[in-house]
Amino acid sequence: MADESEREKLRLRGAGRAIAWPPRTTQHVASYGSGFLPALVETIQSWIKAEAGPGRLLPWVPVAFGAGIAFYFAADREPVLAVVAPTAAFLCAVAFLARRQNFFPVLVMISAVASGFAAATWKSARVAHVVLTKPVYSVALKGFVETHEERERTDRFVLRVEEMDAGRGQTKIDRVRLSVRKGTAPDVGSFVELKARLQPPLSPQRPGSYDFGRDMYFQGIGASGFAMGAIKTVEAPKSGGLYLRYAASMQGMRDAIDARIRGVLTGDNRAIATALLTGRRDAISTPVNDAMFISGLGHVLSISGYHMAVVAGVVFFAVRALLALFPVLTVTFAIKKWSALAALIAATFYLLLSGAEVATQRSYFMTAVVLIAVMVDRRAITFRTLAIAAMIVMIAAPEALVHPSFQMSFAATLGLVAIVQIGMPNLFASPDNSRAARAALWGGREIVALALASLIAGLATTPYAAFHFHRVTPYGVLANLAAMPVVSGLVMPAGLLGLIAMPFGFDGIFWRLMDVGIGWMIVVAQWVAALPGAIGRMASFGSGPLAAMSLGVILMGLLRTPLRWAGAGAIVLAAVWALATPRPDILVSGDGQTVGVRGKDGLLRVMRVSKDAFLVREWLAADADPRAATDAALSDGVSCDEAGCVVAGAGGKLVALSLKPEALADDCVRAAIIVTPRQPPSDCAAMVFDQEILKRRGTLALYKIDSGFMITANRPRGVDRPWAPAVAEAEPDTASLKKTPARTIDATPAESDLQAED
Repeated sequence: MADESEREKLRLRGAGRAIAWPPRTTQHVASYGSGFLPALVETIQSWIKAEAGPGRLLPWVPVAFGAGIAFYFAADREPVLAVVAPTAAFLCAVAFLARRQNFFPVLVMISAVASGFAAATWKSARVAHVVLTKPVYSVALKGFVETHEERERTDRFVLRVEEMDAGRGQTKIDRVRLSVRKGTAPDVGSFVELKARLQPPLSPQRPGSYDFGRDMYFQGIGASGFAMGAIKTVEAPKSGGLYLRYAASMQGMRDAIDARIRGVLTGDNRAIATALLTGRRDAISTPVNDAMFISGLGHVLSISGYHMAVVAGVVFFAVRALLALFPVLTVTFAIKKWSALAALIAATFYLLLSGAEVATQRSYFMTAVVLIAVMVDRRAITFRTLAIAAMIVMIAAPEALVHPSFQMSFAATLGLVAIVQIGMPNLFASPDNSRAARAALWGGREIVALALASLIAGLATTPYAAFHFHRVTPYGVLANLAAMPVVSGLVMPAGLLGLIAMPFGFDGIFWRLMDVGIGWMIVVAQWVAALPGAIGRMASFGSGPLAAMSLGVILMGLLRTPLRWAGAGAIVLAAVWALATPRPDILVSGDGQTVGVRGKDGLLRVMRVSKDAFLVREWLAADADPRAATDAALSDGVSCDEAGCVVAGAGGKLVALSLKPEALADDCVRAAIIVTPRQPPSDCAAMVFDQEILKRRGTLALYKIDSGFMITANRPRGVDRPWAPAVAEAEPDTASLKKTPARTIDATPAESDLQAED
């Protein structure tokens, strides 16, 4: 009897486990008592549980993966792949084994961060190559031409070097990028020999600014420069390979399209038409290019999500409409899936034709995932779609994370997807009154949708435009409302029809239609750019505020509960942080040829030997200064002679650019800071920045503090990366800063802060 009772208890216990065992998410939560604060805590806990629901954590995986890539670029030295990769694999394995545990999401995020760090390390090791560290003034090169870019005043091409003769001790560079006179660049795929002057890849123009050399490193380019003399096309000693033949064929196709457009259109209209179809946008004149970006229409010039969506959408609906003309097909086959396949093929061709830049890759992968979802009967526009596209891009090109096109395109897409999933269902709900019905009939909802999309995309990309380009577009919504319907309804469809009609010789009419639409877009851009306050300038700020703004954008985009408003708080705090960023009092170029000094009026005064307008333009833009690089007011208060220049800073102390030894004797007594290519006297009382220091540290920024100056540098001490190799130090920096302990402090803390922000 006792045995039967025990068996009955065990049976009931087993049944309870199988049927009524409470899930972990409904376990008892300790009571916090009564009142407002306990209720708030319980409410927040409920929101967190809702955000951690099924499917909600997947979009956060690429966020964590991207954080790992960011940690890689913030490292002082190159990580060891043999350690990083096994560590990431181990963490992924641990997360997989713990997939049934409560802390599984935390392990997934940690493993994603480690995987992103490892992916960036692996990519750097895979593309490792020699980077030129000092100028070479005459070098003989032989190699294959891989790319060809047409610019407004010059042409540019990338040479895959097969032979290099630069004298003793010079290591061969794998690839170089060379500028030539307009119209003289050799054809892609040709084997040429030439002489060139080479420079190291362009370093940041000021501490914390964009690193073009890093971009070139991941493109496999170790130097830049310009060709000297004639470029001779000779017989290649070997085949250039399959990729080069592909590149030559695609370049030939782009040239053929441009030639057909050139036969009908001229000027900026022709350049923009070519840019929209082939991605070659460098021939657009500077005034029109500036007007496009000031007005907020600059995104049209870079083939990205909008262009890919228009191409895929036009092909999808055209093919579907054509197939619908045959009832037997609509009844027997899933023509919607056939149309999606045709759109995917068209998008793939457009990707290859346009050169497959980062923004184009992102938009292609996003479009491809959407079309594949249509083909397999899954919901297309979701955060999962965006997450998959982001992961594909970051795995293939981890360096894309720090590029403005990646940041801006994904931020805009995140905002648009959030609007589609949250706001659009209400926007496109059936009108409940006759007035709303009439507005919808006349396109009212479409206009509202376009305005809302433009507003959200503009707001989402504002932090990145302010950080990278030091500007915002206050009238972006107005420009997009006026121009984008014409671009979507006329320019892009006409361009696609022109491509289709080219083999048959009837493409001219479609280029003329593009001309009409592009002309309207340019008129809108120039009109908006001329409005009062259209040029919204923003002084430079560090990557810390940008990271906080990015977190805010992500929180507002991905969260579904009221917790999303924490993102708005993060954005507000980041904006205050950015606006509070101090501006440097003195800037010194890496070659010691240009010095910027802030005067009493808060504006920069520039002493310069070289005519580096690009450098000065970048300094002024980062200072939110509207003056041009050629403005005579930049030299107000600057006194120059053959021996050098001198100018007074905001505090009244002199800053000198000493070019000759005779200038140093006087400047060492009168000036507080000296920049010179010469060896300073050992008893010089001023703070001296000579060529040795600038060679090791690059561009410098000095900030006035109570005890002297806080110094930040492009290359802080201890930092050594493949795209910016450290220069061996012959002696400590303090050797050239003698007798200045009262006016300066150790630069290491400031350099560490700057590196942490990079």
